[in-house]
Amino acid sequence: MAARLTDKQKKKIIADYVQIGSYRTVGKMNGVADGTVKRVVNGCSEIEQKIAQKKEENTADILEYMEKQKSDVCEVLNLCLSELKKPEKYTDTRPQQIATTMAILIDKYTANSGANISDEQSEDELSKSLRELGEKLKSDDGTKD
Repeated sequence: MAARLTDKQKKKIIADYVQIGSYRTVGKMNGVADGTVKRVVNGCSEIEQKIAQKKEENTADILEYMEKQKSDVCEVLNLCLSELKKPEKYTDTRPQQIATTMAILIDKYTANSGANISDEQSEDELSKSLRELGEKLKSDDGTKD
């Protein structure tokens, strides 16, 4: 007959499951069958609360990391926009590719900013660059020279 799990082993299994979320992986880590992990996890009355708490912690960690990377991301975006503003980039580019690029930029920017990009007074440099690029593309008839 198999040995009974100690309270310490059960707590470790629950903690590992909250972190990883896989019965099989947690079972391998702890030297028990995945069915044992499932039984221990399902026997924990607070498991849903612990999983929700872990998700909140993970979300907070990701948001903190993103905030720390904000200046680097803005620098990369500025480089990309600088490249996109070069007229020679569009001589051999199909209008569909240009429109797709423009749509992606606008969708991603406006989805997170909540800003009204038509408000000239509150327009930042990124908004202004995107608007100018859009106006240039809109005024271009899409034919190649």
